[in-house]
Amino acid sequence: MNLTSLQTFLAIVDCGSLVRASQKLNVTQSTITARLKTLEDELGQTLLIRKKSGVTLTPAGTKMLRYARIMTGLWRQARYETGLPAGLQSVCTFGCAPDLWPGPGKAFFEGVISGHPEMAVSVHRGSGDELGGWLTSGMVDVILTFDTITRGDQTAHALPPEELVLYSNRPDTPIKADPGYIFVDHGEEYRHQHGESYHDAGIARISFDASEWALNHLLARGGSAYLPQTLAQPYVQSGQLHVLADAPVYSRKKTLIVNDSAARNWRWFSPLVAKLSSTDQA
Repeated sequence: MNLTSLQTFLAIVDCGSLVRASQKLNVTQSTITARLKTLEDELGQTLLIRKKSGVTLTPAGTKMLRYARIMTGLWRQARYETGLPAGLQSVCTFGCAPDLWPGPGKAFFEGVISGHPEMAVSVHRGSGDELGGWLTSGMVDVILTFDTITRGDQTAHALPPEELVLYSNRPDTPIKADPGYIFVDHGEEYRHQHGESYHDAGIARISFDASEWALNHLLARGGSAYLPQTLAQPYVQSGQLHVLADAPVYSRKKTLIVNDSAARNWRWFSPLVAKLSSTDQA
């Protein structure tokens, strides 16, 4: 099994067709077909069903997709680590949920690069499921996530919880009757708490599952939304956003999870975690 065949398989899945995959990889469609056939012959399984509308994964293809992403990701990481410039001794590969980059994510990153010039740092953004999978597969060494689940040889370090506060572009915005209210999905626990507080408020016309997108919409079009305090604070200071002080405030857990095999080689890791744990980044 060669890496090119795996990369071609992923390109077909991501693009949805052999034609678009050939355009993305800048090779002929016959080459794409040949690479896919080589991979399927080696596995003894059909991975994709080809239709006029595109391709669909077979059950074997669905299983193979996960391993293909892991193997190609590990190869990229191996190339990165073995190609470190002179003076760099090791690399920390850091996965971070987008909503956690402002504050704790950036603080972890700065703590590594500012105090340890011998370290290279590779940063990747991902969802909770993606981060957990990357950590388990070894694609990343440490993740900052809202999840608290560890798998195998991993250790979770709780950080100060993140506060979710109701903000608006107008200080006199009503808390429960704002037609411009934007619902931001901050996870299952938040949905439950929000539903209890606003059970009689109806369904918001606009919703986002990313705080940054909701913030951008709020700044451009106005309205109100629950946002992480760290993300919104600069706009409060500039007068673009206002805290609706009478509204309920919610919190989300933040967890730094590390592969123990990596942390054993990092003398700096425990002091940095202690610093982050004692600092209110929310």
